[in-house]
Amino acid sequence: MLPSEILERFQSDELIPAIAQDSKTREVLMLAWMNQRALEETLKTGRATYWSRSRNQLWVKGETSGNFQEIENISYDCDADTLLLAVRQKGVACHTGEISCFHNLIEVKKN
Repeated sequence: MLPSEILERFQSDELIPAIAQDSKTREVLMLAWMNQRALEETLKTGRATYWSRSRNQLWVKGETSGNFQEIENISYDCDADTLLLAVRQKGVACHTGEISCFHNLIEVKKN
């Protein structure tokens, strides 16, 4: 059963951000979107299932690439508007072939 705080977010078929993080290294792998159906499917199967905004349908991470995300646990933030998925990543997370989608750095000027 989903917590009431999360269910309230899905009342208007709202999408909420879901951050996938490697459960061992704690590296942030990617950000995707979930609706209630995606979260329920994730809980049922133990594999990360997201809502694809471009395809307008559920998307099981790794379905075509084999780079599945096996769920260790799921938590949500204090406002119940963001999910954090601790996953065991099989292969790479990014469609570019990088381990993490967050591989592009912006230089920060240090004083």
